[in-house]
Amino acid sequence: MFIRQLEYLVTLARERHFARAAEACNVSQPALSGAIRHLEEELGVNIVERGQRFVGFTEDGERILGWARQAIAAWDGLRQEASISRTRLSGTLRFGAIPTTMPIVSLLTGPYWDAYPDIRQTVRSLSNEEIIRRLDDFELDIGLTYLEDQKLERFRVLPLYRERYVLLARDAASLNNRESISWRDAAALPLCLLTRNMQNRRIINAAFRRADVEPRVVVETDSVFALYSNVRCAQMYSILPHSLLALFEMQEELTAIPLTPELNRGIGLVIRFPGDHFGLAIFGHQWKPARLLMVSRSLARAAHLWPMMSSSSSMVATCLLTMGSSTSAHNVSAGCSSGV
Repeated sequence: MFIRQLEYLVTLARERHFARAAEACNVSQPALSGAIRHLEEELGVNIVERGQRFVGFTEDGERILGWARQAIAAWDGLRQEASISRTRLSGTLRFGAIPTTMPIVSLLTGPYWDAYPDIRQTVRSLSNEEIIRRLDDFELDIGLTYLEDQKLERFRVLPLYRERYVLLARDAASLNNRESISWRDAAALPLCLLTRNMQNRRIINAAFRRADVEPRVVVETDSVFALYSNVRCAQMYSILPHSLLALFEMQEELTAIPLTPELNRGIGLVIRFPGDHFGLAIFGHQWKPARLLMVSRSLARAAHLWPMMSSSSSMVATCLLTMGSSTSAHNVSAGCSSGV
């Protein structure tokens, strides 16, 4: 049995298609199929349900698939241990982030690259549910996601900041230069929001339900840039996390207005417990309280929303950075700082 056979098996489980799995593994389809058949012969069980196309895995195959994922993760750990003994960490860091955190990923990948220049990093935009699944299946090394999910109890978690929601407007004058706006008043505006299948939209819908109002949604999109375009050019409004403001080099073009009551969600890093060298390196070396504070300030600069920090002793103890509760409107200016 070879590790490559197990990698073929795990790739087939991910792709659910022999040809796509073979392409992902950079081998021919007959070579991949032959390797899996040879594995079946070695183990004396049928792993794959075969038909004219891929059907799925047998009951035995599902159990073997779980062991295969663990074996590959252990092999990767062994290689990392060997690379540490050579004093330089190498390999690939597989990073999954929910879409609303993508603007701040550079605040993570940049310092990590500085510390470990031989590491190649891959970053995927994934839903919260998909991040948890891929961590469970050893398909990700680290996630950046919401921290309220109960499934995270079996993971190691490092809080980074709280995602705070604001109303995005073309011109503050259109809302009589308000310092803040209620969810009830926001519901009456022509809104452009992300699609209903996205966690961000579900959070916003829940806030409107708590306010006992039905929002006036004119446009739905799965693109953050479409939100910006509709606000800037179509006289609509949008609701989004303040972290997304770092995407837009808007200067005086748009205005971010705090929503009341404030809606915020904890965001942080997640790794499997006990974790691997990649994840532990971020937790142990890169993300000291001082660096977490810089992440928080970088986000605040992007939106001109300066954080009101808890006591420094509490911050050091919990590593929980909370964005401030300022209730005044601010013009949005230049994007993501590289101060980390």
